[in-house]
Amino acid sequence: MSIKRKRRFHAEVATSSLSDIMFFLLLFFLIISTLANPNVIKMTLPKAQSHEKTNKQYISLSVTEDKKFYIDKQPVSFEELETTLMSKMNPEKDQTVIVRIPFNLQVQDLVDVLQIGVKNNLKFVIATSPK
Repeated sequence: MSIKRKRRFHAEVATSSLSDIMFFLLLFFLIISTLANPNVIKMTLPKAQSHEKTNKQYISLSVTEDKKFYIDKQPVSFEELETTLMSKMNPEKDQTVIVRIPFNLQVQDLVDVLQIGVKNNLKFVIATSPK
């Protein structure tokens, strides 16, 4: 008489590929988090004691120390600044233009930019860093 062994099925979970999947997910989220930063143009902003965050839709206007202008990370000359701003503004939505200007630029440079907003009745806000 032959004795038969019972062969049981053992359920296994292959975990060798889970570390690869976790690595790719980590890499994906790191890359996405760096792309999600709206202030890619690095500059030292003026300091303020109190600041307020905006939840409205906005257009970013950045001025570098060598007086180069960027609207939403796209370079624009000063002569084309007004027409580009007006083309980006949506009249149906309440949009704000956030001006990012270095603290050591002359006041006249800031006034030149703000005059465009006064002329076209736009809402301008100056970005600051907390003290």
